[in-house]
Amino acid sequence: MKSRKLLLSFFPRAVRAHLDVPIAVALRRTFAQGYGAQAFRADLFAGIVVGIVALPLSMALAISVGVPPQHGLYTAIVAGAIVPLTGGSKFQVTGPTAAFVVILAPIVARHGLSGLLTAGLLAGILLVAMGVARLGRLIQFIPHPVTTGFTAGIATVIATLELKDALGLPIAHMPETYLEKVAVLWQARHSVSLPDALVAGVTIALLVGLPKGLPSLTRKVPAPLLAITAASAVALLLHRFRPDFAVATLGTRFHSTVGGHVVDGIPPLPPLPMLPWGHGRLTLGELGGLGSAAFAIAMLGAIESLLSAVIADGITGKKHDPDAELVGLGIGNIVAPFFGGIAATGALARTATNVRAGARSPLAAVCHSLIVLSAVLLFAPLLGFVPMASLAGLLLVVAWNMSERRHFVTILRIAPKSDAVVLLACFGLTVVFDMVVAVSFGVVLASLLFMRRTAELTHSRLFDGSPDPDSEYQLAPGVALYEVAGPLFFGAAQNAMGALQTGGSASKVVVLALGRVPSIDATGFVALESALMRLRAARKQVVLTGPLPEPRAIFDRANLPKHHEQLHFAATLEAGLELAARLAGAPATGSEGPRFGAETTRS
Repeated sequence: MKSRKLLLSFFPRAVRAHLDVPIAVALRRTFAQGYGAQAFRADLFAGIVVGIVALPLSMALAISVGVPPQHGLYTAIVAGAIVPLTGGSKFQVTGPTAAFVVILAPIVARHGLSGLLTAGLLAGILLVAMGVARLGRLIQFIPHPVTTGFTAGIATVIATLELKDALGLPIAHMPETYLEKVAVLWQARHSVSLPDALVAGVTIALLVGLPKGLPSLTRKVPAPLLAITAASAVALLLHRFRPDFAVATLGTRFHSTVGGHVVDGIPPLPPLPMLPWGHGRLTLGELGGLGSAAFAIAMLGAIESLLSAVIADGITGKKHDPDAELVGLGIGNIVAPFFGGIAATGALARTATNVRAGARSPLAAVCHSLIVLSAVLLFAPLLGFVPMASLAGLLLVVAWNMSERRHFVTILRIAPKSDAVVLLACFGLTVVFDMVVAVSFGVVLASLLFMRRTAELTHSRLFDGSPDPDSEYQLAPGVALYEVAGPLFFGAAQNAMGALQTGGSASKVVVLALGRVPSIDATGFVALESALMRLRAARKQVVLTGPLPEPRAIFDRANLPKHHEQLHFAATLEAGLELAARLAGAPATGSEGPRFGAETTRS
């Protein structure tokens, strides 16, 4: 702690404010509140449960991305231990996630494994920078239709990708774009492997049916372990009695060399140090080519991780530190590629499982990574018998669960049309292009639609002394009243102030009532000044009444009376109408009237 303070003391105060980012907030809070043997036992049990869930998922997700399964396991081991120790959430479990598949698969296709690992490293640096810049709370500004749209789109893409292994289709290479993938799958529809389809079907049936039919069992043993173990056993037994019943497994699909010997499936080794970019040098050109990929990984990682942490807070009643969580996530993604780990983020399903299993602290997530490591070292040969179709079935269930189908339908059914447009746009762009395009377009579109809706909240009314049954004001002859209600910002200013042309043809004085204008921006101020200039050209006096504190401060700084001699001020609407009546009955004096001051009150 002293060395940290000494290091920060060399920087200016403004820089220190940004550099002094909390590290390991969740872990320090845990020990500050007291941590004993009972809490550790609870964390150990939760870690065992989550580790069992993470084991098949990590392999399946790595395969879906296009890399050997051990890289998914290395991600769960390295990032899964580092992020909880350095992050800001007590219950978050980090590892490879399904949402990353749509981003990482194209990177592997273009740049290979080394490009994928390097992009993850660059994304980690970006995530740390985001945490240092205190951007963790910006997640709340991403509209719900945007997150629902791209999540449903990601689920659709994942489900499409997994059809290849679930049906045993002999497709050597999947195209890059979604529509081309669908076309290739459709062309291969006559080559469906019945054994693979059967194994995938058994896995899906068990994953869906066991939690409903045997809830007491799945509370003790995770359903993915039961389903994949049972499906693997069925495939082995059928192959023994019927040799023609053959399915692709981890052992038949993947091979590696350990000590000069070829190993089928998962190598029984821990994550070993390596250079993410391979043995050659990393050039600036290669970095530039991976920049957009790294940005996409960082953005999705931040969004998914912070959303998962928020949901964990809602379940547990605790509160995470979003900036520290981004820093921890960044550190995990920086270190993991040096051990063969791909991009990682907070995993909602594993985090929820962690909470339900009774986790007490970030050490539960650390235990989960140790369980995955133990499985790699002790049971790697057995993992080679896991069918590819079984892992594909697991990801099909994951895609179904993450599809946000209920929220999707609810938004389409009851939300404003603008929200439905944003939802469908994000969904379509995610499927056809990618998540970055979808989120960028969705946030911009949602912002524009929000500004339009906000602008519609700003209303104005003109009372010029003519008989009006809706008017609650008694105006003196020659007095017109123009009332504005709502914020005068760039989306509403022109309509609100543009309606004030000359303040009524017969009026001598216009009362401009701003008592219900809570804020005004530069565009609103320019529109106001333009209206004042039009009224001055029409030789009319103006009485400005009742601005709230924020607009009043802007008017004071601009010194409006100095530039508009016909302008008068009144603290309340009633006082303004009285002043206007006096001005209408006498020649224009050009006096400034009372200034804003401590005695000014709201109308």
